[in-house]
Amino acid sequence: MRHGKYPFIIGFLAVPVALYGTFVVAAYIQTFQLAFTSWSGLGPITYNGFDNFERLWNDDLFWRSVGHNLYLLILLPIITIAIALVFAFLLNEGGGMHRGVRGSKFYRVIFFFPQLMALAIVAVIFGRVFSTDESGMLNGLFPDSWSPWLFLADERWALTCILAVMVWQAVGFYVVLFSAGMGSIEREVYEAAALDGASRISVFFKITIPLLWGTLQVAWVYLGIAAFDAFALVNIMSVDRGGPDGATSVLSMMIYRNAFEYSQAGYASAIGVALFFLTLTFAALTLRVTRREAH
Repeated sequence: MRHGKYPFIIGFLAVPVALYGTFVVAAYIQTFQLAFTSWSGLGPITYNGFDNFERLWNDDLFWRSVGHNLYLLILLPIITIAIALVFAFLLNEGGGMHRGVRGSKFYRVIFFFPQLMALAIVAVIFGRVFSTDESGMLNGLFPDSWSPWLFLADERWALTCILAVMVWQAVGFYVVLFSAGMGSIEREVYEAAALDGASRISVFFKITIPLLWGTLQVAWVYLGIAAFDAFALVNIMSVDRGGPDGATSVLSMMIYRNAFEYSQAGYASAIGVALFFLTLTFAALTLRVTRREAH
């Protein structure tokens, strides 16, 4: 039986590994190669050394896009995790000490519902919610005497509107994830805290969060990676795909526009390489900083 173990494992892994190598690893290698070229996406490939990366360094839009991604990177995980933790704690019978809100199982389904919708549909819906005229849902709530808010057409608020949509779309998944984590915590732990007179707030911060630390760590990494994307929402919701005046431009949007609108595949690949290292650095730092040493 042991003699046939490795052929059995290799047989299961061969096809997935081959597919991963072909469509993921090979694509990364090709992107790194194209980053050193002036290829337009068609025709012959001409190598230009580090010209694309020098251009990146001097590209104001690139640095603005990095700033926008960092803005999302900081706020998206903090807001999403905070809201999801509170709702999960309330829905999960207060951490096992008290009864949660009535119909908590139904609310979990409602919270998870945005995850069932494609991002493109979410973007179209909220594009109408934030519409700059009176046909928009929010502007329609204002009195006729008020001037309509520009929302996505206002440089000051456009990226914040997109952040709000990202939080709305993501929070339900983490409510369910944290609820599952809280449900796996032994009830005896909460009963002991109750006997010691611990309040609900003390239980939340001193018991629930420490015991969910591994789940929170994973959630932070996933939300950070989502903050480095934001392509679908920016592409559909924003004015002129990253506007107004670059106010919502993100790195993924720059990659798309340079590759498919400006026919600068080499430069788009260089942006992709920069995004790859930014994402990798974020994930490594997050796992390092949030790691807890075993005692």
